[in-house]
Parts: sequence; structure tokens; C-alpha cells
Amino acid sequence: MSNQEKTKECPGCAMDVPKDADVCPICGYEFPKQPLSVKIGVWILIFLLLLWYFF
Repeated sequence: MSNQEKTKECPGCAMDVPKDADVCPICGYEFPKQPLSVKIGVWILIFLLLLWYFF
């Protein structure tokens, strides 16, 4: 696994931080968390739009 797959870029300071970090250790930027219900809702919406488009 490469280093790029284990990190994400902080939008506050553009440094690479661990993917599982909630807060950037360099600048203190707090990464937003999406609740599971939002992710499920988005996938349901995409599915319904695809059904509507194809049928």
C-alpha cells in the first residue's frame, strides 16, 4: 500500500495527514463527518433517479 492511499490532504494547510484523522495535527482543521443516514439517503436518491431515467 502506497503512502498516498494511507493519507488525505488537509484543505487548511495542504499537508498529508493520516486518513483516519479527525483533526489535522498541523493546523487543527476539523474534518467534517457525514452521518451514515446521509450516505444511505444519497445512494437511495441516486438509485431512484436511475430508475426514473431508465424506466
